[in-house]
Amino acid sequence: MYKKRSFWLTVFSLVLFFLFIQYAQTHFDAYIIRIMNVAAIYVILGVSLNLINGFTGQFSLGHAGFMAIGAYTSALLYMSPELKAMNFFIKPLIWPLNEIQIPFLSALLAGGLLAACAGFLVGAPCMRVKGDYLAIVTYGFSEIIRVLFNNLQSITNGPLGLKGLPTYTNLWWSWGWAVFTVFFIKRLIDSSYGRALKAIRDNEEAAEAMGVNLFYHKTLAFVVGAFFAGIAGGLLGSLVMTIDPNAFNIMLTFQIVLIVLLGGLGSITGTVISGVMIAFLMEWLRIVETPMKIFGITIPGISGMRMLIFSLILMVAVLFFRHGILGDREFSWEALFSAFKKRHSTEGE
Repeated sequence: MYKKRSFWLTVFSLVLFFLFIQYAQTHFDAYIIRIMNVAAIYVILGVSLNLINGFTGQFSLGHAGFMAIGAYTSALLYMSPELKAMNFFIKPLIWPLNEIQIPFLSALLAGGLLAACAGFLVGAPCMRVKGDYLAIVTYGFSEIIRVLFNNLQSITNGPLGLKGLPTYTNLWWSWGWAVFTVFFIKRLIDSSYGRALKAIRDNEEAAEAMGVNLFYHKTLAFVVGAFFAGIAGGLLGSLVMTIDPNAFNIMLTFQIVLIVLLGGLGSITGTVISGVMIAFLMEWLRIVETPMKIFGITIPGISGMRMLIFSLILMVAVLFFRHGILGDREFSWEALFSAFKKRHSTEGE
């Protein structure tokens, strides 16, 4: 009975959510819509990285590199030949990319699949290292991608990047993919693969002794995580209408890791909450980077102050809230019903 009721409540909640998305897309201010789109992209990035870091226990810092691959691949596929010619005025784009133009969805999927291939190429060799060494290797991969994209003039347009991209990303695209990401990874975690991933996180030696294929399952986590990171990169490129290799730097990696740590390693619900919260805070805290007056004293704006505040938030989270907002707990209708019943019975006494 509980499962049936939970299913219909979930369906009803999703219907209400997408009705809200439809209303927001047509009635909300463009600035708020943009923040909501960024929030959805952060949710995709946070949940996909949590699959690697939280559920599998592998400390990866390569998500920015996967994003860059997805962003450039999808953009080069959905841009028109005329727009490509305008961007590549120093060195022409190589054939056949200079003539190809495919629909946005197909381009997104192609970007995600190429990022997934990169995830396999990174994840497979990285099985020899773990912990801090794995973090260094994956971050090194992200930097290699950034440097390569800065120098591949005939493919990525080098440091000039891609400008004037068509704006396909809206709330339907971004939150549609965010909901699908949450659904897919939740189903994966609840399956036998997910239990194997958690076993690897808790004790690799014991998991291997019980017959868990470490190479297969760790690589699976990297491939799935990289695929959704590539999708997020494609959505972000179309949202901001420009792609620059230097946009996928250590600061972006820091933001994604902050989302996962603040939400809770191993908690999809916490990651969704923290992704939305970080997206809105990133905009609201712009005030600290602009000149302001406090009690008649003029305080000049300091560039980068937002990231300093986020660094302090990360330090506080690590020191006092090591398990994040929700730890490894997840939202469930059953838990909500139980809490409501318990409170109702307590008030009745």
